Amino acid sequence: MNSEHCAKTLSLPVRRTGVFLRLLSSGLIAVAAIFPAIAADSASDWPAWRGPTGNGLATPGQKPPVQWSETENILWKTPVPGRGHGSPTVVGNRIYLATADQTKRSQSIVCIDRQSGKLVWQTVVHAEGANPGKHANSSAASSTVTCDAGQLFINFLNGGAVYTTSLNPGGKVLWQQKICDYVTHQGFASSPVAHGTLVLVSADHKGGGVVAGLDRKDGRIVWSDARPKHHNYTSPSIVQAGGRTQMVMAGCNLVTSLDPTTGSKLWETNGSTEECVGSAVTDGTRVFVSGGYPKNHTMALMADGTGTVAWQNNARVYVPSMIVKGGHLYAVTDAGFAVCWKSDTGEELWKERLGGDFFSSPVMVDDLIYASNVSGKTFVFIATPKEFKLVAQNQLSDETYASPTVCGGRVYLRVAKRGENRQEFLYCVGKIGS
Repeated sequence: MNSEHCAKTLSLPVRRTGVFLRLLSSGLIAVAAIFPAIAADSASDWPAWRGPTGNGLATPGQKPPVQWSETENILWKTPVPGRGHGSPTVVGNRIYLATADQTKRSQSIVCIDRQSGKLVWQTVVHAEGANPGKHANSSAASSTVTCDAGQLFINFLNGGAVYTTSLNPGGKVLWQQKICDYVTHQGFASSPVAHGTLVLVSADHKGGGVVAGLDRKDGRIVWSDARPKHHNYTSPSIVQAGGRTQMVMAGCNLVTSLDPTTGSKLWETNGSTEECVGSAVTDGTRVFVSGGYPKNHTMALMADGTGTVAWQNNARVYVPSMIVKGGHLYAVTDAGFAVCWKSDTGEELWKERLGGDFFSSPVMVDDLIYASNVSGKTFVFIATPKEFKLVAQNQLSDETYASPTVCGGRVYLRVAKRGENRQEFLYCVGKIGS
């Protein structure tokens, strides 16, 4: 089967996809032949939460638009069924989103064509039992899909437990694994992380959660580590720091580093705060974490296992994740301030007000940061140690919780139009002909 035929097959209309998938599940069509493994291209794809390198840094050298509106630099706009706060995952010619139907209480993955914006397929992962949590700004689909080597992975809180599910690129469920029962508080938002032969997942909650490594082939739990009895929402981060590969998580009043392959504890220290949302980042020597309940706390820890605190402050970077580049730490606070610190000392070099509340995480492309606030405005600004310079403010619809995705010279934004019949949309922002 040649690549052209594969491309045509993957573009089957939605009404034929269900029949096609039944043929797949019956074994009448070979899955591997129709859906070859998709390898993410770090130069043009965004395969998981926080991008190709897991730290909010987009591939350099891109020239995505810095200015757009409903009528300028919009390549396409497509309605997204249901509600969700997960970011767009872009691999090959496909975009994947997690979403939930609030009426049916179902949870699904939708697949959208990257070039046209048309819906390719939608797979219901859980037909009922979706739980958006108790926070007004939460959703029942706040995790981001991970796409790695021909498999999709997603976490959902459903029916009082957290489950990780794997699908193939055609939307067929390959396996599903219960991670643990879950005592719901604000909600659930942790995204899966692919690492070698494993999928890493976390589910912190007041009943006592776990962090685990699953076999990507069948979902079998390879290792599992019990967590303290606290609510916490951060996703695991794979960092190259202190001369080794570490999986770092903050929250539950701890900063914890595990060997991602075995789950063995590398180091753990008291720090951060009880509830964190943002993912840890590193400059190779230090690990940076932040949280916002019951106190605001941003800190830098030496990644060598000594537990030494390099610096700390009380900035409220609770929900947005931070970015490290060139010896400097960049952040957007929940209250809408952009800030730059020296990563070694924590010295504040500048702090500028953007405006509005921020729940999404910023993305950096070369010296530009793209950051979206809750009211649907995306700020684009130059961020260097020397200066902050606002380049543009771009409004689309009137609500944004999902973080921007920037790849292949385009910006993908999941936004919503508020109202009695709230409707989400996925926008593709790009230059005509890109």
